[in-house]
Amino acid sequence: MDFKKLKGKPLHTQRKKRVGRGTGSGMGKTCTRGEKGARARTGYSVRATFEGGQMPLVRRLPKRGFSNVRFADSVGVVNVGDLNGFEEGATVDPKALAAKGLLKGRFDAVRILGSGDLKVRLEVKAHGFSKSAEEKIKGAKGTATVIRG
Repeated sequence: MDFKKLKGKPLHTQRKKRVGRGTGSGMGKTCTRGEKGARARTGYSVRATFEGGQMPLVRRLPKRGFSNVRFADSVGVVNVGDLNGFEEGATVDPKALAAKGLLKGRFDAVRILGSGDLKVRLEVKAHGFSKSAEEKIKGAKGTATVIRG
């Protein structure tokens, strides 16, 4: 048997429903929409959460809690290991980090974390430092200055 000559079942076997083409088609007059009512009208649609007029579940449940997402400061995070790209003795501040591509986007504050090792002496200015980051910067004979505001 040559399997290459076998053809699959046609995907679409039914003809398209042509409505409103006379009573002989069985789909004339009301065009399968039934008699009067909203469903018989053009443009009828109902949202997925509609529950037939009763109070929807979403509105029956009480609101609870508070979310701080809208009010919280956005904090940019940079690891100590990423600062090795700066030259010896350079001043590293949020503008310098953004220029180097280490901070992408707009942030209210910048925090330096301690992942990685620092091999270069730097003067780092940021809004916050982790303990390990501060130790590593001072261990490389650099300075870690906290910016206020």
